[in-house]
Amino acid sequence: MISVIIRTKNEAIWLERCLRAVRLQSLTIDAVILVDNDSVDGTPDIARAYDCTVLSISDREFTYGRALNYGIAHTKSEFIAILSAHCIPVNDSWLHRLWLNFQDNSISGVYGRQEPLPDSHDFDKRDLWTAFGLDRRVQQVGYFFHNANSMIRRGVWEYFRFDETLSGVEDRAWAKKVLAAGYRIVYEPTASVYHHHGIHQGRDEARAARVVKVIELLNQNQQPIGKEAQKEAR
Repeated sequence: MISVIIRTKNEAIWLERCLRAVRLQSLTIDAVILVDNDSVDGTPDIARAYDCTVLSISDREFTYGRALNYGIAHTKSEFIAILSAHCIPVNDSWLHRLWLNFQDNSISGVYGRQEPLPDSHDFDKRDLWTAFGLDRRVQQVGYFFHNANSMIRRGVWEYFRFDETLSGVEDRAWAKKVLAAGYRIVYEPTASVYHHHGIHQGRDEARAARVVKVIELLNQNQQPIGKEAQKEAR
C-alpha cells in the first residue's frame, strides 16, 4: 500500500536514525527505496543494512525531480511517502497521519510538519517554526509543498510526474500542476519530523538564489483568482 522514497547524497551521519524511525512505523511499508547520488561516505551500505532497495543516480543525471521519478517508478504502491534522509519521524504514527488524509479522493498530496532540533541554527529554527505551524489546512490555490516530508497518491503521479528540468523546488511545481487540475493538498501538522538544517539551510545564498529563480519561473503570468472566479470554476 505504501512505499517510502528517500533521496541521499553523503547522508551517513543521519541515515541510520532516519531508517530506524521509518522501520518503527505503525503502518506496514511495502518497500523503502533509497535513490543515492554518488555518495562516498558509506550511505548505500547503511541503507542495505536496513533492507532498503538502493538505486543510483549520477551527478550528471541528477535533478531532484528525476531522482524522485526514478524511485517511484520502481514501486507499485498506491501511496508514496517522500522523506529526506536527514529528517527523522518524531514518532511511530508519522506515516499513518500522512496516509489518513487520503480517505478524501480529491487529495493529491500531503506534507507534514518539520521541527528543528535543539542545536539547529537559529535561522533554521525561525524558518521552520514560521513555515510549519500547528493548524491543519487544505490548500486549493496556494501551492506550497515540501518533499522533505510528504506523501502523494501514485495515481496522480502517473499523470503529473515531477519536473526533471528544475534545479529545485520540484515539489511546489508539482503542487501547482495538481491544484490547477482540481486536486487539493493538505498540510498535516501531526505528521511531524525533525529537520536539523531546516528548509533554507541557514544563510546558504546559493540555495536561496536557486529557489528564488524557480519560484519566479512558477509565478510568471500567474493571475490571482478572485472569489467570483473561484465560484465560477466550481
